[in-house]
Amino acid sequence: MKNLIALEIPAEIAQQVEQKLTEARQMLAPFLVALTNEQRKTTAKMGDKTIPFVSKVLEYSKSNPSFAPPYMDVTGMEVDVKAAETLTTLLRSSEQLTSNLDDTSMLSGSDAYIAALGYYNSVRHAAKNNVPAAKEIYEDLRKRFPGRVRKAAVSTTV
Repeated sequence: MKNLIALEIPAEIAQQVEQKLTEARQMLAPFLVALTNEQRKTTAKMGDKTIPFVSKVLEYSKSNPSFAPPYMDVTGMEVDVKAAETLTTLLRSSEQLTSNLDDTSMLSGSDAYIAALGYYNSVRHAAKNNVPAAKEIYEDLRKRFPGRVRKAAVSTTV
């Protein structure tokens, strides 16, 4: 059985990280909005390909304001562009952290689950061979696998 990862995060480190993440959430809370799924679907989105376009429009609207429609708030647009840049930077940092946490958690969980399955299979084999105490452990552990009941042999008598 190959161990994919072996690490132990000290409790103090985990506690400090959790505290800093809580602080970050609290610091950003006044500036963040939660959209509904419907709002996410219907909101125009600025992605990597549209950023240069938006930046160029902002430049032109400041240097040639006569072309801006009367309802356009150029100052508001500039605030939105700066906010989008800042939020995108923070988002990318948090996505990288989230991805690394997810990958590391997956490997740790995989190692633990594979080890547990190895033990379970050993106990199952021991129970089949009537090793003392194995049947009790096997019966307890097999409850964790509902729906994996072996099918009874089909009778072919007529």
